[in-house]
This record gives sequence, C-alpha cells and structure tokens, in this order.
Amino acid sequence: MRIDMGLSDAEKAACGAIAGHCAATRKESAVRFSDLLGDVPAFAFATKNQIDSIVAHSHGETPDASGQWHAAHQEMQHRLSAYLVELDHVAELLLTRGISLVALKNGGIARGIYPCPGCCPMGDLDVLVKKDDFREAHRIMLADGYHFEFRSPLEEAELEAAELGGGAEYWKFLSNGDKLWFELQWRPVAGRWLRPDQEPSAEELMQRSVPIPGTAVRLLSPEDNLLQVSLHTAKHTYVRAPGFRLHLDVERIVRSQSVDWDIFTERVERLQVKTPVYFSLLLPKEFFGTPIPDSVLNRLRPSRWKENLILAWLERSGFFNPDERKFGRLGYIVFNMLLYDDIKGLLRSVVPDHDWMMRHYSISHRALLPIYHAKRLTDLIFRRIKT
Repeated sequence: MRIDMGLSDAEKAACGAIAGHCAATRKESAVRFSDLLGDVPAFAFATKNQIDSIVAHSHGETPDASGQWHAAHQEMQHRLSAYLVELDHVAELLLTRGISLVALKNGGIARGIYPCPGCCPMGDLDVLVKKDDFREAHRIMLADGYHFEFRSPLEEAELEAAELGGGAEYWKFLSNGDKLWFELQWRPVAGRWLRPDQEPSAEELMQRSVPIPGTAVRLLSPEDNLLQVSLHTAKHTYVRAPGFRLHLDVERIVRSQSVDWDIFTERVERLQVKTPVYFSLLLPKEFFGTPIPDSVLNRLRPSRWKENLILAWLERSGFFNPDERKFGRLGYIVFNMLLYDDIKGLLRSVVPDHDWMMRHYSISHRALLPIYHAKRLTDLIFRRIKT
C-alpha cells in the first residue's frame, strides 16, 4: 500500500535519515538531506521539527564544519540521560511504597527500547500509575521536591481536579540545571475528544506491563505500547506540536518489539478506535517504511471517502513545521469528529451517559445534569483541558 503524501525529495531524505533502517542507509539519507537543502537550511529544518539530534546521529563521522550537528546530539544526549536517571529515581521511590510505575510514550521507548537517548527528543516525562495509587504518588512527588503546577493557564493545580482529569503535572530542577516537567497519569491517554471508555484501563495495562532490566521502571506490553502511542499521536491530530517526530514512536515500537497483530487489532476494535489508530499506523509506514502488515491496515481502514478526506486535510495542513497553525477552532473540532468510527460513537463522546456524568463531575442531583452537559460541551469547544 503506497500513498502519495506529497513530500519533497528533501523531506523524503529527512524521513530516511531518522527511520529504523541500517546505519549505512540512514547516513546516506542524512547526507542527501543536507546536500539537497544545503547544510544550514537542513539543520534549521531538522531543528524546527525536533529531529536534529537524530539526523546528527545518522550523519555519524561525516565532516561537520560548523559543529552544529554534533552539538545538537551531544546536548540531547546529556539532557535525556539526566531525565532517565530521574525517571529511575522516581520509580524506585514509588516502589518503596508498593507503587508500580510505567513509563509512557517516548520516555518508555528511551528507557526500555531505543539504545540512544540522544535520539529520543522529548520535552517531559509521562508515567502511568493505578488510579488507587495516584494520591499517594502525588504526595511522594511533592515530598521529593517536585512543584505541582500545570503548564496550561486554563488548568489550576488542584488535586481533586487533577485526579478527575486523569493526571497531574509537576516540575523540578535537576542537578544539571535542566527543568524537568513530569506528568503523573492514571489515564493512559486523557484525550479531550477521546471517550474514557475508549482508553485502555490503567489497571489492565499495569497488569500486562513488563519489567525493564536494571530499573524499577516498567514498560507497556508491545501491543499496549503500540496502541497507547497510536492514540497519543491521534490526540495531537498527527501534525500538531510536537508534530512529525511523534510518528517515530510507532516506528520504533514496531521495529524493536514483537507485536502480536491479532491481539493488537482485537483491542483496537474492542475500544472502537479503528479510525484514529489506522492513520497512526499508515503515516509511519509511508514515511519510514515501518513494517506494518497490510492485512492490519486493511482490517482497520475507514471508508474510502473518509480516508481520502483526512489524508488530503493533513497534507494541506502540512506534516512538518509543527509550530505553525494547523487548524482553526472549527476545523479542529470537525477533524476530531471524523476520527470516530461511526456517528454513534461521536454522539456518545459529546453527550456521555448520565451515570458517567454523575461520577465524573460528582453531581449531587440528576436535575443538575443539563448544566454540566452544557459545561462539558463548552470545555470541549473552547478549552484544551482533560474533559
């Protein structure tokens, strides 16, 4: 299955430079990328798309007159190494209280799958704990010097609200001077337009998680890991910041782990997330040649009109340059609506059942439900918070 993604020759070379091919192929692509654009514009493009340290690694011993490629990789290597030391520290701290911690997304990939921290750029660490352990983990984080604060000005640092939303954010200065943002979650995705019943259960994920040798940190099983990063990429609508590098999560999991595709597709179908996961798999297959079986894509594939519309929309928005505006407010809402498998699922997301609303918002009387339904709809449209 090949689809014209509208990429330029330089963009295709950038994809080849960061894909999971052999080192010689990556180096050849990295050199071609720099030759096509010129070294300075190529470095600017890679930096803007947060892949500069990865392309730098692929360059290897290629002459680097300015030293900028080498410096980019060294800086990321030092930063991520410090992040992973802190991740180990927090995991060990929680384990002394009987709390298991699973590293999610790029943090889990960097700690348990991909061999080079300098090629795993990320802005924070995301971890998963059981909901019953959330408050105790919160207290442990504060006692260890973390500051409880959300990066979004729309969210207040209140424990009850954080627990309701599915997670809390913290920050801390590390010994090397870096400021680390740390997100503690009991919901594995917590997408604004993703129904809670469409997320895998944290308890099930924790039960199926696997140990990472040499650390107290755990990793999701291959099938769960792939599903979680697929939903996370869809949550960012495939092109919004941090943008293009998110597609490497699928690429690295598929190339490095043995995925039972029958188990994976069954879980996708059970959660009714075939459409968003389809595009999370299709895009890295097209960009990097990620070895995802066509039979899996065919099983998850949405209707032809929907596939064509979404791909055309993404191409028009642009797969690169994540800091550019990709969607207007209405467009963002409509695009997310297209990611539901069917209209019934969309309606259930916009208007959840009464029992869920009563639990989620701690509503004391059913007569108040219309007020909270209106509040939730307003939040979905105007506020990018966990609802």
